[in-house]
Amino acid sequence: MSMKLTDVKWHSFTIGEIFNLYNGKGITKEEIECNIGELPAIQSGEENNGCIGKIDRSYCIEMGYTYTDEPCLTVARTGSAGFVAYQPNGCVVGDSAKILILKDGNAKKSSVYLFMRTILMANQYKYTYGRKVTEHKYLSEIIMLPATADNNPNWKFMEQYIKSLNHKPLATSNRGGYASHTLGIENWKEFRIGDLFDVKKGKRLTLDDQIDGDTPYIGAIDSNNGVANYIGQIAIHDGNTISLSYNGSVGEAFYQPKPFWATDDVNVLYFKDNNNITFNKYIALFFCTILRQEKYRYSYGRKWVLESMRSTTIKLPVTADMKPDYDFMENYIKSLPYGDRI
Repeated sequence: MSMKLTDVKWHSFTIGEIFNLYNGKGITKEEIECNIGELPAIQSGEENNGCIGKIDRSYCIEMGYTYTDEPCLTVARTGSAGFVAYQPNGCVVGDSAKILILKDGNAKKSSVYLFMRTILMANQYKYTYGRKVTEHKYLSEIIMLPATADNNPNWKFMEQYIKSLNHKPLATSNRGGYASHTLGIENWKEFRIGDLFDVKKGKRLTLDDQIDGDTPYIGAIDSNNGVANYIGQIAIHDGNTISLSYNGSVGEAFYQPKPFWATDDVNVLYFKDNNNITFNKYIALFFCTILRQEKYRYSYGRKWVLESMRSTTIKLPVTADMKPDYDFMENYIKSLPYGDRI
């Protein structure tokens, strides 16, 4: 039976009232490689739930590293600051992550941890612009939770709500009609981004100035389609465009279907309709993949500034008259497994 979040009353709590927090200590990849084991080692990244490898538990004890054998949440301190992951088999954390363990023993269930992970992830936007997750500040954050009549956390509702969620495995009828060898990359030609798109800058909007609303606020992040928050300000960019980070997660490209506000760390690509081409999500997703290939050029703090972005050349499939083959791009994306579900 499905449940609604409005079926229960909600009450405010600090994170510190709900969780114990444990700070990590430095762990290197070399240590992991030399002491391979079964304990997940967690740092600040979002990929693979922040896991950078598995390390020997006894070695962690010997070194005095921060670990737990019980299920927990981890939160990134730097990098993807505020990113929260569920660790079902316990873990050890390096100095760029922290462990969160529910205080109430009756609440320590996977369904409750998953509910809490969603709640905490809603606060990740507060740690953009290089802000770090510090122990005192994080534990002082206010969160809203389902509550009982006497204003205690309603763990039973959280557990039942997660268990009530129904899902079906995503299915696809596609079997990849365009195999990788049919891309014919050796025949692609170079085009300047500025010849294909009008590149427009985003606009700075501080966290203090943001108000709650429904307008997607696109930041220089590498997850959630770039959506760092939803704000009440009027959108400043059109939908059916591409957001492209030039600072932060430089080179991260996302298709934006709806009007939005882009931060000043993000540029927005508006398709130049020179040949009566209808730009759509399929063509945009092809471009996003191509644009992300430029990310390696902008590591070590380099920014992809506006003029450099406009003059950057990318390779694309072409028609017989050497123009970008937009039909191919669209059909290629549609033919991929799950392309029929986009």
